[in-house]
Amino acid sequence: MINFEQVSKTYQKGTPAINNVSLQIRKGEFVFIVGSSGSGKSTMIKLMLKEIEPTTGKVFVNYKDLSRLRHGQVAKYRRSIGVVFQNFRLLKDRNVYENVAFAQRVIEMPNSSIRRQVPAMLSVVGLADKQKALPSQLSGGEQQRVALARALVNNPVILLADEPTGNLDPKNSWEIMKLLDEINKRGTTVVVVTHNSDIVDKMQKRVITMSKGILISDEQKGGYTHAY
Repeated sequence: MINFEQVSKTYQKGTPAINNVSLQIRKGEFVFIVGSSGSGKSTMIKLMLKEIEPTTGKVFVNYKDLSRLRHGQVAKYRRSIGVVFQNFRLLKDRNVYENVAFAQRVIEMPNSSIRRQVPAMLSVVGLADKQKALPSQLSGGEQQRVALARALVNNPVILLADEPTGNLDPKNSWEIMKLLDEINKRGTTVVVVTHNSDIVDKMQKRVITMSKGILISDEQKGGYTHAY
């Protein structure tokens, strides 16, 4: 589902943000990417979203060679990927329902589908009773659930979560991770960038560790280690 082939990315004339990284993530996997600040985690997310181009190497996502995507194809490609960020990125002047519906309006889904799918997705994330609330009326954990519903309402094949619990307390962080696990069990490939070692240890998933742009370990907690 995701394939990095000897990928490096150097910004201007500095040290490579990632250096000769090769990895494969299979359909239906749940994978953590961990590492300290500056290790290259966010660069990998940007490469998967085709926000930036690799300096060398190739990135394949959902069986597509991203280097071959024309400019006009990028928006459609990104619709197959759900993204959740640390800072929620909700529209502050719109209620919960409209924040989630926005993702469907962008791709011109008919109103009948929106009226059916948005409430269904809000039920999945436990917010069926908050549809008319504004983001300012929600807790941090609830806001992240709205962001998650928005990311998932178009049925993406991959969910990328960049520090999804970074602004949450431990209880809400764990609730979000359980939700991501449930989403993964429904068949969505989930990739989570995080520095929260407690969550990583508890979840017992595959963990890719980055350090200074280099992939230094790739192990399945409680199982085998991937070898490249």
